Amino acid sequence: MEARATSKYIGTSPRKMRLVVDLIRGKAVDQAIEILHFNPKHSSRDAEKVLRSAVANLFNKEEKTKMETSDLVVKEAFVNNGPMLKRISPAPMGRAYRIRKRSNHLTIVVAIKS
Repeated sequence: MEARATSKYIGTSPRKMRLVVDLIRGKAVDQAIEILHFNPKHSSRDAEKVLRSAVANLFNKEEKTKMETSDLVVKEAFVNNGPMLKRISPAPMGRAYRIRKRSNHLTIVVAIKS
């Protein structure tokens, strides 16, 4: 059995979020939560929040069976591009530089170890 959680429109670039998500893919949930909690990167907070949501979704889905978080594993974790806000910054000699503020969508799937 598996459960997923998604968070959309996170205000960090997908490239930075992928650095954090790559650390937890395939790990046990207990270990993944520890890694994210003590990681100094800003995007690890959002990833930890989504991971805890996925675990809660699995517990709510399977209320009859008794599970521990040590029995769970991060099956999938991926980051997709979100919409990009485009801004203009003034530049020398009447020019304008484009600023692209990127966002991402994070999806985490947890499953029971088999």
